Amino acid sequence: MLTIKQFLFYCHFLLPKREWLLAIVVMLFSSYTISAQNDKTISGVVTSEDSMPIPGVNVIVKGSKTVAVTGFNGEYEIKASPTDILVFSYIGSVNKEITVGNQTKINISLKEDVNKLDEVVVIGYGTQRKSDLSGSVGVVNMESAKKIVTYDSAKMLQGQVAGVTVQSSGEPGGFVNVKIRGLSSFTNNNPLFVIDGMIVDNPYDFAPGDIESIQVLKDASSAAIYGVRGANGVVIITTKKGKTGKLSVKYKSLVGFQNVARTWDVTDRVGYQTITSAAEKNAGLSVAPGNDPTNPLYIKNVDTNWQDAAYETGVIENHSLAFNGGAEELAYNLNMDYFKNSSYIKSPQEYERMSMNLNLNGKKGDFKYGTKIGFTQSGKEIFNSYVGESAIAALVGAIPTMPVYDANRLGGYGGTDNLTQRAISLNVIGFNNLITNTGKRDRFIGDVWGEYEIVKGLKYKIDASFDRLDYQNRKYVPQSDLGWYYITTKEEASLDVSTGNVTKTFFNNILTYSLDIDKHKFDVLGGLVQERSDSYDHWSRGVGYDYGEISKLQYADNTSTGESNVTITGKSYISRINYSFDDRYLLQANFRQDKTSLFSEKFNTANNYSFSGAWKLSNEKFIHLPEWVSNVKLRGSYGKLGNNTIPPYFFATTINSFAGYDFNNALAPGTTVVASLDPNVRWEDVKTSDVAVEIGMFNNDLQFTAEYFVKNSTNLLVDVPLPYSTGAFPASIRTNAGAMRNKGFEFSTTYNNNKNAFKYSISANIGTLKNEVLQIGLNGNPIYGAASKTIVGRSIGEIFAYETDGIFQNAGEIASSPTQTNAGVGDLKFKDINGDGKISDLDRTFQGVSIPKYSYGMNLSGSYKNWDFSMFWQGSGGNKVFNSLYRNLMAGQYGNHSTDMLNYWTPTNTNTNVPRPIIGDPNANGRDSNRFIQNGDYLKLQTMEIGYQIPVPANSLIQKAKVYVNGQNLLTISKYDTGDPDFNSNDGSFSRGYDGGSFPNPRTISLGLEVNF
Repeated sequence: MLTIKQFLFYCHFLLPKREWLLAIVVMLFSSYTISAQNDKTISGVVTSEDSMPIPGVNVIVKGSKTVAVTGFNGEYEIKASPTDILVFSYIGSVNKEITVGNQTKINISLKEDVNKLDEVVVIGYGTQRKSDLSGSVGVVNMESAKKIVTYDSAKMLQGQVAGVTVQSSGEPGGFVNVKIRGLSSFTNNNPLFVIDGMIVDNPYDFAPGDIESIQVLKDASSAAIYGVRGANGVVIITTKKGKTGKLSVKYKSLVGFQNVARTWDVTDRVGYQTITSAAEKNAGLSVAPGNDPTNPLYIKNVDTNWQDAAYETGVIENHSLAFNGGAEELAYNLNMDYFKNSSYIKSPQEYERMSMNLNLNGKKGDFKYGTKIGFTQSGKEIFNSYVGESAIAALVGAIPTMPVYDANRLGGYGGTDNLTQRAISLNVIGFNNLITNTGKRDRFIGDVWGEYEIVKGLKYKIDASFDRLDYQNRKYVPQSDLGWYYITTKEEASLDVSTGNVTKTFFNNILTYSLDIDKHKFDVLGGLVQERSDSYDHWSRGVGYDYGEISKLQYADNTSTGESNVTITGKSYISRINYSFDDRYLLQANFRQDKTSLFSEKFNTANNYSFSGAWKLSNEKFIHLPEWVSNVKLRGSYGKLGNNTIPPYFFATTINSFAGYDFNNALAPGTTVVASLDPNVRWEDVKTSDVAVEIGMFNNDLQFTAEYFVKNSTNLLVDVPLPYSTGAFPASIRTNAGAMRNKGFEFSTTYNNNKNAFKYSISANIGTLKNEVLQIGLNGNPIYGAASKTIVGRSIGEIFAYETDGIFQNAGEIASSPTQTNAGVGDLKFKDINGDGKISDLDRTFQGVSIPKYSYGMNLSGSYKNWDFSMFWQGSGGNKVFNSLYRNLMAGQYGNHSTDMLNYWTPTNTNTNVPRPIIGDPNANGRDSNRFIQNGDYLKLQTMEIGYQIPVPANSLIQKAKVYVNGQNLLTISKYDTGDPDFNSNDGSFSRGYDGGSFPNPRTISLGLEVNF
């Protein structure tokens, strides 16, 4: 937990305390005006091309600190001399410069900047004009992305950039999976996140509302500057910086309500008892007393709809206050943000976060400088799952004859009884309300940098950053009785507490040199990057608590404790050269050498590189394009990247020197291998090739990009079996013995029409992906996952299952069919794929890829006068999903059933594809089969928003005010009708298409307010 004293120390670390406090005072209370004796007052109105007044335009006397800002009606007033030049600047518009001369009234109209090719985008350790990019860089439309109500900026990427896929769930504070151009590894596929130049593991500690821009580096050319961290792509996030001008204050507030968009159709008490009783009779068993109307223990007064009992309206809220302004010497942006999300499941679960981000930047002569201070405090009540079970699957499959509450059971919640119901069924509501499971995080980030121009074009930049995370996790499982199998005794009641911290420091020294010689332009970068990561964890466990006893470690009957301390260091040399000739031919080369303590000394250094080039055909004089073609560019790239995401000390074999063994009936001391590790383990390598064409039409109002890529991954870490004689557990060793290829096409287009009162914009993207495994281990042994199989020559994690062939209608069919052990009339028939006359594991076959073959997104937005409207559609397809939760509900056992199960086979109901229910399932009707495989295609209306700009009086304190209503996850079009096809598979590479009951994405309706002062 970060204390106030530590926080002030960190501030002192970044700037001397006196100067830091002075900066805050200056930021909030200073204004900058300098006037000469011959100044005169200039006034006027700034409007748009359609004559609408523009508030918030900066009017600056060029080369001075004199600044004015237009009011709500576009009016301004500023002092200037006749020789001064006024610069009018506004985000999204082309800057305009006017010489004062004899004028005292200057009215101007700002033209919207529709030429996005001149937009400057952030790349690794620098910036570049979008038109000069020779690598594959996806630029996120932030206006659209910010309409996604989320706590995690990674979620904002969904559907915004071609080739980027996002999987998430509705769990408050849950993890978001991001994949860029498919899977590059068997172990870790998460991209690298860089926030304001600082490398971070995940972005969920940062407020999305404070983001200025997001760029996605997709190929080696753009990501090679990050070396062994760039194999999975890089997401660069830039937060808002201070802008020269008077103090502006922005307040945003949003409150939303969430509920489950889609529920499962399961049986009520009568349906449940009917199916379960039939299953028992088919197995030759007596009917459970609780389901037998003739038994005194028959349950008829309990009929729990567990989804109705558990689901409620969740609340999401986000409030932020931002201050921006300053002068050339010191500009500032301070953002304070509060976010809270309570669950739509009746439990203590919620996520709450408070964050502050301060950016200071300025310039004095040839010296530029800046600093970033960020602090976040968050807490999460974690949703609990029983070991090996999905909590959502347990909730949906809970039997209706189990009550939610039962005062006669320890803890006060209902459960099942072995004698009465014979069902093992978890009371998820009681389970989560009895357990206390909290996680708290305090995170401080500090960065300070300075850049000095030594001579014209030659700049030296020094950058030091500090990232400190303190965490505390606490889980208390009390003594309780939730029914048969789910009874926690005093000896099992436990308290687990862990506290720790992770501290990361980066120190960058970078030289850049820019040189223009006639038509030749050079930009060179070279630098040294040093990093260090220190992590410490201390954990304690207490067991043995009486019900109601104080949940502290000192009251446990037995306690245990442990700790770990890990340090990782790294040093990297980076370089890049950009060359441009006559703004027609562009070349770029990157090189980075990484050295890290993660690997043995023999293999701790890696070299990564890339080359790319572009040709601006539209700038060639000998190529005559139609007038309506504004821009044409061809580009291509090739490069090598790496992946170093392995645990520390993963090259050092672990042994136990205190192992004993039986020698002549006597215990003798000995040593044994605990875990066998490969001392030669090294980086995973990824090589990418990329070609693309970019076309701009109608003065770049319409832009189109088509791209093709191939990404080859080699030296992938994979588990190779070992002989049991090695004594290692598990009996495998992880080594570099895998290879994989991803390839695909990506298309994106944007059209903007801003010439009339009704303005609109349309953007769309689609990406295709084909994955192929090229090598697995030394012998190509397949890897089996949940209802999947991975082999060389096919996609990773393909669905692998039996195929059904109807239902046995009589004993004659069973006798004439391939041998199927324990099959009975009313059971499923399975196809004999290999033709050996019997049904066995050899008859399983591939049923479809689990990775979507294509994914897409489309943004539609428009505005008319004070109204604006937007829609965002997103989807994917071409993949199959194994619906394990549906399989559970169709098992015909003691758990609850899908209503589809009511159509089960009987001698009088033979026209059905649902087999007879039978306890024990001797024929394995519930085995992995195409019966539970569904089409994963979907199209979602992810967001829709309607906003209204409130007219405010002239000269009011309020410059701008907007109210809006936002809807999220409003509509799903899919054949996947028994769940949410947009589920989070927890990045199971080999089980990626397995839906075991993901936390459902909620439907959210929000009301928002934005006010500029």
